[in-house]
Amino acid sequence: MNKKALWKISYGLYIVSSKKDGKYNGQIANTVFQLTAEPPTIGVCINKNNLTHEYIQESKVFTVSILSTQATMKIIGLFGFRCGRDVDKFKDVEYKIGKTGAPIVLDHTVGCLECEVTGSMDAGTHTLFIGKLLDAETIKDGEPMTYEFYHSVLKGKTPKTAPTYIEEGDKKEVRKEARMARYKCTVCGYIYDPEEGDPDSGINPGTPFEEIPEDWVCPLCGVSKDMFEKFEEEQ
Repeated sequence: MNKKALWKISYGLYIVSSKKDGKYNGQIANTVFQLTAEPPTIGVCINKNNLTHEYIQESKVFTVSILSTQATMKIIGLFGFRCGRDVDKFKDVEYKIGKTGAPIVLDHTVGCLECEVTGSMDAGTHTLFIGKLLDAETIKDGEPMTYEFYHSVLKGKTPKTAPTYIEEGDKKEVRKEARMARYKCTVCGYIYDPEEGDPDSGINPGTPFEEIPEDWVCPLCGVSKDMFEKFEEEQ
C-alpha cells in the first residue's frame, strides 16, 4: 500500500484553540472541515495526547483561526511543535476572546470560527470533535494557507501527532560535491541548509551552520542552536 497517495488529499492549516480553568491553549491542525450547511457544523480532529484535546473535552468549545499564506514559520512552530504544558503560546501573539470564552488567534489570520461541541467520535489516536458553529468572522483579506503550500513553499514538517503524519524512513539523496554540512533540529526535524540560509532571521544563503549567531533559534519550533545535530545523508 502506498500511503503517500494520502498526501493528494487537500488540507488547510489552522490554529484550533480552547480553554480550561482560566487557561488557554491552541495547536496547529490541518484536519478542519465543514460537515453540514444547515445548521452549519464543523469537524476537527485532535490527537488525544495534546493539551488542546484535554481543553476541548473539558470546556466543550473550540475556535478555529484560518491561517493565511503570510503566516510565519515562527507562529507555526510555536503552535505546531511547542507544548502548552511547557510554554504560554498566547504570551506574545495577538488574540481576542470570543463569545465562547476561548481565544482566537488574530496574527496572520484571514478568518475565524467559534464552535460548541455537540458530539465526538473516537478515532483511535485522535478524537473527531463535531461542533455547532456559533459565530464566524472574516478577519482580513488574504489567501488561506494550504498544507501543500506549507510543505512545498515553507518546507514545513509534519508533527508525529498529526493525523496525516507518515513515517518516510531513510531517504537516499545525492550529495552535492563539496556541499556544506546541513544540520537537523532534534525536536521538530527542521533541516538547516546553508545553501538556503534563513532569510527571515537575517541568515543569508551560503552561511555555514557554525557561523550562525548563538542566539539563533529553530525557525520552526523555536529551540536553541544547541538542539541541532549534523544531518548525515546516505550516499
